[in-house]
Amino acid sequence: MKNSLRVKNYKKNGKLERLLKELNELLAPAEQAAIQDYRQPRYPLLLIVGGPRTGSTVMMQWLANTGAFAYPSNLLSRFYGAPYIGAKIQLMLTHPEYNFKDEFEDFTRQLSFESDLGKTRGILAPNDFWYFWRRFIPNTEPVYLEEADLQKVNVRGFLSELAAIEAVFDKPLAMKAMILEQNLPFLAKIFENGIFLYLKRHPFYNIQSLLEAREKFFGTRQRWYSIKPREYDFLSRLEDPIMQVAGQVYYKNKIVQEGLSQLHHSRWLAVDYQDFCRAPARVFRQIREKYRQLGYPAKWEYHGPQEFRSANTIRLPEEDVRKIINAYKKFSGEEMTL
Repeated sequence: MKNSLRVKNYKKNGKLERLLKELNELLAPAEQAAIQDYRQPRYPLLLIVGGPRTGSTVMMQWLANTGAFAYPSNLLSRFYGAPYIGAKIQLMLTHPEYNFKDEFEDFTRQLSFESDLGKTRGILAPNDFWYFWRRFIPNTEPVYLEEADLQKVNVRGFLSELAAIEAVFDKPLAMKAMILEQNLPFLAKIFENGIFLYLKRHPFYNIQSLLEAREKFFGTRQRWYSIKPREYDFLSRLEDPIMQVAGQVYYKNKIVQEGLSQLHHSRWLAVDYQDFCRAPARVFRQIREKYRQLGYPAKWEYHGPQEFRSANTIRLPEEDVRKIINAYKKFSGEEMTL
């Protein structure tokens, strides 16, 4: 998403971008020397897939709050070129074991469940970590990669860095994987014991949320937001934004489901956003069982919220509601019920 096209509140901070680039270039040699003995993560990774505006951010915030997982935080994301060093710095600054006379008492571990188009607030709040992913893959946007592009993925470097981060926190890593979710069989091959959490959302509310995101991020419905499915060229030529987004939601779910169908059932878990909001404790038990099936003890107890307020409410005018229902039917052939 070109920075110049974003509304003011979502434009990148140029000074920060330059500072982080300089900092990470300075740390990179030390990082590579430090992680040379790490090969791949010891514990099963938990990878969130399902596309944008499905509730993936609140899911990550919830996973972070459980204490069962390590995860990329806003602080760690700034060390995208040296995350092992960044993880150690985070541990030093924020973990109670390294507290000395409350020198860093303003670094609280209290995590909220608020966000703005996937952007969280707080030094320890979860981060998408896309700058880190982009170091190892040839795409800067979440698109489908052909075989020739998959050959360019730096698998060894990717696994080595993740293994090093995991070693610092000594917990399984949980993170969003939307940037490569259209290539799930490839990801499953890289992460041989990874677990994919497929977050689903009723297509109407997913489409509505993506339309709202376009307007909020760009100031118009006319610009594409987030994942570009293989059918992007066709969809982008459609004049109606509602038709574009309906196709986006249909095709991104289709390719994720196709990818999951090639994996053993122990490797993935489908979770409906509305069901998660109603009973997060049940979802926690399902995740825990998946880990146990893969041989990880997962002796976790749940002490989190018993429910979340669902964002599945109709917020668009009746004319748009009808258009969304009709548009999605053209792609899926299904009658949508609300």
